[in-house]
Amino acid sequence: MADLNINAETNTAAYRGIWVFAEQQENRIHPAAFELLGKGRELADARRCPLTALLFGAAVAGQTDGLITAGADEVLLCEHESLADNLDDPYTDLITALVSQRKPEILLLGATDFGRSLAPRVSARLKTGLTADCTELGIDAASGLLQQTRPAFGGNLMATILTARHRPQMATVRPGVFTAARQDPQRRGCVIPVSPPQFQDRITLLSQELAGPKAGIADAEIIVSAGRGIGAQKNLVLVKKLADLLGGSYGVSRPLVDMGWSDGNHQIGQTGQAVSPRLLIACGISGAIQHLAG
Repeated sequence: MADLNINAETNTAAYRGIWVFAEQQENRIHPAAFELLGKGRELADARRCPLTALLFGAAVAGQTDGLITAGADEVLLCEHESLADNLDDPYTDLITALVSQRKPEILLLGATDFGRSLAPRVSARLKTGLTADCTELGIDAASGLLQQTRPAFGGNLMATILTARHRPQMATVRPGVFTAARQDPQRRGCVIPVSPPQFQDRITLLSQELAGPKAGIADAEIIVSAGRGIGAQKNLVLVKKLADLLGGSYGVSRPLVDMGWSDGNHQIGQTGQAVSPRLLIACGISGAIQHLAG
């Protein structure tokens, strides 16, 4: 059996630069990528290092300019038919190969459905740490390490995690947590085409059916949110009526989803959606950290 050498330390001094995985769906950049580029630009300026966007797909070259004007200094571009669909195997092979060659110190991914599946595979392959669903990222002034903050210990406190001995430092962030980068049409950067490795797909995609639009609340300006404290499922009807009267949307905490009172599209919190309405009315919500994280 091969020695995994899990505890071996990485030569961290050889790693430099911050990478953001620019997830695309149907050749369109996911909004989470622009949010990560905004935060990534701050981190790169603090570290005085380049910010790189990773853009992979079958025909995505036309999207590179938008990543550069959003803050990327360079874009690593790979186009291949195996990357047309968001399948874990080819993306894991490509990202791990590029990391091994180019050695970034930080790698950020959106905590989307695909990102939550891809990130742990990449971190396991690279034998490095991963902090999922971060609510804040920063640079430690003393060590230069990435500060990865997220709820911990059942949501009773916020923990800031450092990956001191291994590289890259990896984190995922849910869509809506950070503000999208401002586009600067005057920014200039470079596009670097990269060759794909020999992909070994274990999954053959036979067919797919696109889901209908979600009744999301991420962009709602007015939200009436309900928690277990409303007492009964029938009272959720009153919450919905109030939201309609105010011209807004309704949200719920996780317990109501777990009890089947509402679907997950309206869940606010660490495992739901992040929102930033002008007005939020909370009804029967205890204020747990997991909910406040949204």
